[in-house]
Amino acid sequence: MYDSDQQEEFMANAREIKSRISSVQDTMKITNAMYMISSSKMKKAKKILSDTEPYFYNMQNAIARILRHIPDIQHPFFSIRHLIPQEERKIATIVVTGDKGMAGAYNHNITKMTEEFMAKTPGHHKLYVLGVVGRQYFSKKNVDMDGSFRYTVQKPTMHRARMISEEVIRSFLEREVDEVHIIYTQMQNAVVMEPVNMQLLPLKKTSFSPLGMPIEVHQEEIEMFPSADGVLDIMIPNYLTGVIYGCLVEAYASENNARMTAMQASTDSAKKMLQDLSIQYNRARQAAITQEITEVCSGAKAQKRK
Repeated sequence: MYDSDQQEEFMANAREIKSRISSVQDTMKITNAMYMISSSKMKKAKKILSDTEPYFYNMQNAIARILRHIPDIQHPFFSIRHLIPQEERKIATIVVTGDKGMAGAYNHNITKMTEEFMAKTPGHHKLYVLGVVGRQYFSKKNVDMDGSFRYTVQKPTMHRARMISEEVIRSFLEREVDEVHIIYTQMQNAVVMEPVNMQLLPLKKTSFSPLGMPIEVHQEEIEMFPSADGVLDIMIPNYLTGVIYGCLVEAYASENNARMTAMQASTDSAKKMLQDLSIQYNRARQAAITQEITEVCSGAKAQKRK
């Protein structure tokens, strides 16, 4: 038989469970809202990328045509600086992380790849970190990080990509750095996202050879004014701006896709938790009701004995 203290305990337990149910429901509203926002941002980013890609693909093809006609051209953007020993090379790396958390392992994968790259590649490394999460992480590490490089990764723009490309191109041409890499997240599909380390400078002539075609094959006659070097001086910075912009948009889409996945997992977990809490609440409520019925029956029996 239950006493009054037990009944009060059952009721208090039921109220606590009901409060937890309300809290989980509020959390679900937040995760659902974040899922919808991230989904909208990702779709918009992918559309922007698909709209701008053709221009930069044509730019890449134009550079490839020049290299087919003048395969032995010596241009600063293609200079590998082979006389500098590897351990003395100055390597700049643009690291694209997020401004926010709650995106699963998105930021961790990027910082991990960056640290592994610095550990196994000899030379002096300098980081240009995009995103609040990455800057906070590497500021606590013993690494050379450009403190003035404070660009957001939200809503990538061509203007921002151009400012970044101008900075790294200037550093490369003035020999402040010998190599420039960019580490970002590439979205293979809705499920698979992989961190990628791409070398931006020096450019590799073989990467402009279409479909395995030998770079020395001449296909058409072209005339370049004022010179091949002059044309490349204009085209390559624009091409690199496009590459960086594509990386920023791809990373932005990947971040939002990772956040969608994390929010969906949180929502599913909350639903499971609600089911468990509902069962616990019903049991506590049933125990309280049973206790009340037992007490009424006990009271009725006591009255009959009188």
